[in-house]
Amino acid sequence: MGEKIDTAIFAGGCFWCMVKPFDEYPGIIKVISGYTGGHVPNPTYEQVCSHTTGHTEAVEISFDPTIVSYEKLVEIYWQQTDPTDAMGQFQDRGDSYRPVIFTKNDEQKKIALASREKLAKSGKYDKPIVTSIEDAKPFYKAEEYHQDFYKKNPERFAMEEIGRMEYKSHFS
Repeated sequence: MGEKIDTAIFAGGCFWCMVKPFDEYPGIIKVISGYTGGHVPNPTYEQVCSHTTGHTEAVEISFDPTIVSYEKLVEIYWQQTDPTDAMGQFQDRGDSYRPVIFTKNDEQKKIALASREKLAKSGKYDKPIVTSIEDAKPFYKAEEYHQDFYKKNPERFAMEEIGRMEYKSHFS
């Protein structure tokens, strides 16, 4: 493994469903579920669900850029979300489920903007691409029961993922 570890932060609906697609990809060191983008320090799940914190459910991905590029992670991200829905993702509605790529530097922002533009020009979607690209704010790790949810609660995870899987089957 390389000496430099980098991070990426993506929001795409319920964080439970955003972990698995990245978790076992080569070069991924860990994927943490959490909250970001808001104004309340160290929010709880209940606070975020109340839609009063400004936070979005997100995942923070630690990765080895010598094995997997940030550009590849953005590519994987697009395959997990509906980039035309700014009001949530699939069955999860509200601002805490909005799709966002949080960038931590100019290089990540440049890659994310170019990727979004490429997707918009691809003709894959009939509606405009509305996924936000925003500067990263502090990331707060979610409660332990949210971490690796797909491993701890496979049946509940399967139920949560149904809408996402149906959507993805139309665009794969």
